[in-house]
Amino acid sequence: MQTALILGAGSDLARALARQFATASYRLILAEPDTSLIEGLAKDLEIRSQAPVETVAFDALKPETHQAFYNSLSVKPDVVLCVFGYMGDQLKAETDSAERLRVMNVNYTGAVSILEVIAADFSARKAGTLIGISSCAGDRGRQSNYIYGSAKAGFTAYLSGLRNRLFHHGVHVMTVKPGFMRTAMTEGMKLPEPLTAMPDRAAEIIFRAFTRKRNVIYLLWMWKWIMMMVRNVPECVFKRMKM
Repeated sequence: MQTALILGAGSDLARALARQFATASYRLILAEPDTSLIEGLAKDLEIRSQAPVETVAFDALKPETHQAFYNSLSVKPDVVLCVFGYMGDQLKAETDSAERLRVMNVNYTGAVSILEVIAADFSARKAGTLIGISSCAGDRGRQSNYIYGSAKAGFTAYLSGLRNRLFHHGVHVMTVKPGFMRTAMTEGMKLPEPLTAMPDRAAEIIFRAFTRKRNVIYLLWMWKWIMMMVRNVPECVFKRMKM
C-alpha cells in the first residue's frame, strides 16, 4: 500500500484530494496545524475506504520544525501534496508588514522549507512524487493581488527547478495552477461560474494528471490560454489596466 502525505489537509481542495487518494486505496497522512479540524475527515475516510488514515500536526510557519516533523512520520510517503496556502488581504498587506510576511511565508518560504526536506529523502530513495499547488496569480503580477501573486510566482519557479533537479533521481514534480475555485478562501467573492472549479472536480483532474505524470496543469484547462493572453499584453498597456 502506497502512502500519500497531504500538507494543509484542512482546506476544501485538500479534503477532496484526500477522498480521491483514499478511493484509490492509498494510506493517508493528513497534516494540519490544528489536527482537531481534520479528525472527522480522517474517521470518515477510514470508514469509507478501509485504508489507514493518520493525522499529524504540521505548521508551515515553523520551518525550524520541518525536519523533525518529517523524521517523526510513522511511514515515509510515496506521494506528497503541498496544498496549504494563504491568499491574505492585498490592501492590508500594503501597509501591514505582518500580513505581508504571512502571505509570503505560507505560500513560498514554508512550502520550500518542507519540500526541500522531503526532496532530500525522495532523492536518496530515487522514487516519489511531489505535487505543489501554486496559482495562476503567479503568472503575472496584478494590482489586485501582487503580494500573493509574487509568492506564488516564486513557488512556481521553485517547483520548476525542483522538477529539473529531481528528474535525474527518478522523482516526479507536478505543478498545479488553479484559477478561480469555489472554496472557503474565496467565500464571498464574485466568481464567474464558467471559469470556476469546484474542489471535487479539481481533485479529479489533479489525480488523473498525477497518474499520467503531467508536469504543469491549469485548473480549469481554459486558464492556460487566458493566462497566455494576460502574459502577452505589452507592459506599456498592462500597467494602465486595472486587474
